[in-house]
Amino acid sequence: SPAAPALLTGLLMSRLAVLTRAARVPFRPVKWQDRWMNSQYKSDYGKFRLTAGKFYGDVVRDKGLQTSENSKFYAISSRFKPFSNKGRSLVIQYTVKHEQKIDCGGGYVKIFSSNLDQKNMSGDSQYYIMFGPDICGSETKKVHVILNYKSKPHPMKKRIRCKVDGFTHLYTLILRPDQTYEVKIDNEIIESGNLEDDWDFLPPRKINDPTAKKPKDWDDVPHIDDPNDVKPEDWDEPEYILDTTAEKPEDWDNATNGEWQPPMIKNPLYRGQWKPRKIDNPNYKGVWPCPQIENPNYSPDFSIYSYENISIIGLDLWQVSSGTIFDNFLITDDEQYAEDFGDDTWGETKVMDEAGIVQRGPKISASSQDKDSPAADTVENSRKGAFCGPPHKPW
Repeated sequence: SPAAPALLTGLLMSRLAVLTRAARVPFRPVKWQDRWMNSQYKSDYGKFRLTAGKFYGDVVRDKGLQTSENSKFYAISSRFKPFSNKGRSLVIQYTVKHEQKIDCGGGYVKIFSSNLDQKNMSGDSQYYIMFGPDICGSETKKVHVILNYKSKPHPMKKRIRCKVDGFTHLYTLILRPDQTYEVKIDNEIIESGNLEDDWDFLPPRKINDPTAKKPKDWDDVPHIDDPNDVKPEDWDEPEYILDTTAEKPEDWDNATNGEWQPPMIKNPLYRGQWKPRKIDNPNYKGVWPCPQIENPNYSPDFSIYSYENISIIGLDLWQVSSGTIFDNFLITDDEQYAEDFGDDTWGETKVMDEAGIVQRGPKISASSQDKDSPAADTVENSRKGAFCGPPHKPW
């Protein structure tokens, strides 16, 4: 049978280990740049750097990939062992910190199949899932949940507001085999429901009966003209009148310009076309409920939640103001593990983050923060699958 879903976190590590439930074996040194591939589709993509940012809870544990150039597209991805989530949950989780108080730009991730050409990843690359916050101006402050179905992206019909402050937030998407889903922010459920109900994957189960006809005596007009209302006698006034204050110009030549006429101006007494006031229709029955029938074009699909050969996570973004930090990437089939992992990573440093602690311990320069962290980079092959990244807790 195929391996269980991958648990993938893996920006910050300098060691790679193979971890099973029984043993941990150091393997070989690895840099985060070796785990993440920059797209070469464009020559002017923005660059990522490794840093904990301007403020943090822990200078080592809070290091992540940060966008570093303004008004740039970004495209980077990381590959892991392919798997299918058929028959089990799929959990996608990561943290985002817009410490620059972003004005316009994405903070979402994309999940791809194994056949993605990472060197040519772009906004046109077909993805399985796009999930996470997107902010632009005062209108767009939402969490995208876009799911690919039959090679077409389907956006969620509900609107979810994202966090807009400059602190680190944990975003989690859960898809289940029973076709239900949850979206969490900071380990709190903010939206949930059924995939079929909240996306337009399938035709509706029921449709209006095309043979049904509304009864002739069915009144669906909520308001009618008041038959007792009478137009005032002084209502009718012309819309425009002659300007009686205008004077004929001294140099006006009737032979050349014709007989002078004063110009027309808007009549201040004009009130428009008179209409009787509206009153409630005493015969109003409401909107006629057309009888529903089973949609002959509807066919259930119990595999909407499922994807084959899930193998790549990517950041494909545009940002006007750079500075966003991505960290704690996790892909798993274990919902409880994901929640615990969020508490053990984001949960342990968020209080210090939000308290505005700028540093702990010795001052660390921007150049030194771009170097690899001394934390352990691990790959776990357990019942949960392949894990790449910082354990962020004792093993």
